[in-house]
Amino acid sequence: MFEIIFLIVLSGYFILSVIFIIGASRQFKRINDEELPAATVIVAVRNEGENILRCMQSLDNIVYDKNKLEIILVDDESTDNTGKIIDEFIFDKPKFKKIVIKKEIKSLKGKTNALANAIDIANGEIILTTDADCEVHPMWVKTITSYYQENTGAVSGYTTQLAYNGFTGMQAIDFLYLLTIASGFINVNKPVSCMGNNMSYRKSVYLETGGYEKLPFSITEDFNLLWSIHKLDKYKIIFPLDKEALITSMPCKNLKNLYRQKKRWGIGGLEVPLRGKFIMAAGFAANLCILLSPLFFTVGCLYLIVFKLAIDYFVLYFVHNRLEITKNLRYYLNFEIYYILYVLILPFILVLSRKVSWKGRKY
Repeated sequence: MFEIIFLIVLSGYFILSVIFIIGASRQFKRINDEELPAATVIVAVRNEGENILRCMQSLDNIVYDKNKLEIILVDDESTDNTGKIIDEFIFDKPKFKKIVIKKEIKSLKGKTNALANAIDIANGEIILTTDADCEVHPMWVKTITSYYQENTGAVSGYTTQLAYNGFTGMQAIDFLYLLTIASGFINVNKPVSCMGNNMSYRKSVYLETGGYEKLPFSITEDFNLLWSIHKLDKYKIIFPLDKEALITSMPCKNLKNLYRQKKRWGIGGLEVPLRGKFIMAAGFAANLCILLSPLFFTVGCLYLIVFKLAIDYFVLYFVHNRLEITKNLRYYLNFEIYYILYVLILPFILVLSRKVSWKGRKY
């Protein structure tokens, strides 16, 4: 009986994985270089003295028409040396602009308020956002903006993480796995998630939604905005799998920070549409079957476990190969163990507590 249940669960899991690949592999038309619009890159920064220089150096290496690019660094009440590092780096670089948060727009909090303040003064037609712990590809802005056809409202890109051991490698693979799910469903016009560290949208479309001040508070402000653009039902939202739009972020250094990150994402995941909850349920069921397999062990169960691992590897290899980072797959088994554990544990954590601590603030 267990073997039959396992087979049914994996059948649904396999179908979803096929949808991920079909959606993620979609190709999109691009505009010519002379048509590229003015762009504003926004980075909300809070106590990132350890990371901000690496981020700014990568932003300074962006290849784009200097007359069409501005970069706004938002110092969100940092209490470390972040502000000083920014000032010293940008003083002779006119494309950079620093603003210090001194006001709240209506009832906005934290990062959402920082982004809203920056968007308010942005001159670019396209807004691109990333995080202070990220390193962008030199062609990032040019690649993302080239996907803005006339009716395109938002474009997202992939993010991975630095991978140099089992702990960081499993996080890097997990980032890409989650974003493959996001890309697969966004590209069939059924968005379920996105990531704000590699996100872009037309400023005019952002204003059409009413901006962050008109949206309900969410700990995952990125998907909140994406969903509001989707609900306008007027613009395409796309998520191309393009190696020149790839961003690399820093992994969590320890289990405590990783726990907080996953909890924050889990709470944000409670706000996703029903199809998103179905995807999470399918992942939970498939991993639960693997965990229970030793109690009902048969040769058939062993084949099904191998089949599940093969499904995941195929999805991951497809994306890693396209992004030319297949070397990270040496941490695949670390990822599978991590994936099984957090998918099964996270729902119980969310039942016990929904308080989030992030960047020194509590929500």
